[in-house]
Amino acid sequence: MTISWNDHTPIYRQLRERVVAMILDGALKPGDALPSVRQVSAEFQLNPITVSKAYQELADEALVEKRRGLGLYVTEGAREALLARERERFLKDEWPPMRERIQRLGFDVAELVGEALERTGGDR
Repeated sequence: MTISWNDHTPIYRQLRERVVAMILDGALKPGDALPSVRQVSAEFQLNPITVSKAYQELADEALVEKRRGLGLYVTEGAREALLARERERFLKDEWPPMRERIQRLGFDVAELVGEALERTGGDR
């Protein structure tokens, strides 16, 4: 897990977002163990309380589960729940201003998608 911290967001939130990204990207799959609090705090020179707070948020959201004496594991359905949540957030918060800018610039959405596919070699 490689992370560069920014000064604008609390580190525990950045760590949480990194784990979420790893789940969404498939780097962490259901049943996979998260690195221990001790391991993460040592590797990134973080206070263990900071790591614990990030992990607790993930547990509160049922994305990971605590297994007594074993650690934290990604839950079944975590990726699907995150995808649904992130898609909803995108449509509610990010898409409207993006759509307005697209319209302001005079793009046709189909034309824009075609252009984007062309530039990426047709990949989705």
